[in-house]
Formats: sequence, C-alpha cells, structure tokens
Amino acid sequence: MQIVKVKICGITNIEDAKAAMEMGADLLGFNFYEKSPRFISPQAAAKIISQLPAFVDIVAVYVNPTLEQIKEQITDGSFNWVQLHGDETPEFCNSLRQFSVKTIKAIGVKDKSSLELAEKYFTDAVLLDAFDPKRYGGTGISFDWNVIGNINKRVFLAGGINPDNVRKALELDVYGIDVCSGIESAPGKKDHKKMKQLFENIKYVRG
Repeated sequence: MQIVKVKICGITNIEDAKAAMEMGADLLGFNFYEKSPRFISPQAAAKIISQLPAFVDIVAVYVNPTLEQIKEQITDGSFNWVQLHGDETPEFCNSLRQFSVKTIKAIGVKDKSSLELAEKYFTDAVLLDAFDPKRYGGTGISFDWNVIGNINKRVFLAGGINPDNVRKALELDVYGIDVCSGIESAPGKKDHKKMKQLFENIKYVRG
C-alpha cells in the first residue's frame, strides 16, 4: 500500500494550520470561494501561509474562477496546487499549465458513470467528492466508494471522511484523502481532538 497523502481543507486560521501540519498533514487547503462558509480572503491566507514551513504543500481552492483571478492570487509562489471545485471545463484546466502549480479537478460522483468524466481531465490529480446539486463540496456527505475502481491518474478521495472511516478510505489505495467537515466543530474551525484521532488512525494503518 502506498503512503496516502493527507490534505486538510477549509483552513481559516493559523492555529488550525499549525496543528494540522504538526500532526502530519501533507497539504493544507484554503478556500477562495466567497459563498463557502469556509471562505478566506487571499490576503488573510497569505498571512497564515507566511508563518508555515515550506515543506507543507499549499492548495488554493476555487469554484468557477477566471484565469485572471487565479493569475493575480497565486503567482507569488505561495501555492503548490490549484484545486478547481466547480464546473470548469477540461480546456480551462489545461490553460493553468502556464502557471508553476499542480492542478486538481474535483468531480461530483453520482454513480460509476461519473468516473468517465474524470478521465476527460488531464490535470495532475482528480478529487472525487459526493455530488450535491446545490453545494460545491464541504457537505460532509459521502458516496459509494466501491465505484472508484481503477482510474489511471492520481485520485484524492473526499466526502465525509472522518476519524471513524479514515481507515477504510486509506485501504482504497488512493493517492490522497481530503478531510474537511469530518474534523470540524463548526465550518472553518477544526476540532483538534477529532483531528488528532484522525491522524492516530492514519498512523495505525500506515504502521
């Protein structure tokens, strides 16, 4: 089994960022979608990121952004990844190759047929999340992980991952897991006890 990367998303404050990093997070996600309850401004995110060590990968999360918006907000070199969590086309995702970042395209999974859409994106990774007709992620809702099968690219698994089911998520041998609401006390505020339990369970699987 490969060592699955752990992405803690919806970071809004330095306390949660440092705790996640110290417990073992590989990536931290900052949500720039203004309608999200976990929204953080690029300026506030920059203040947090400036206090973190360079070995943690930083992810800028967008929903249907413009290319100009991304260019303005990520070209300072603070971000390693851009996650597109809306209705972005494969062509739009390809246009991000001009920037020095890796890309993740989120796919809302209804059933096995949704995975065919994932194959149309030539991003560095895809993120499989539960489909919701009204919300773009962060719902805490899971989907049938049995439909994942073999996708010929890096896969981040999201949707309702928490300390109780993280072992099962790791057994799927995906590239990474994306955890957000499953370790929160409120949207945008992490519960450090839950987060600690999450990482303890991850360490148990990794050995």
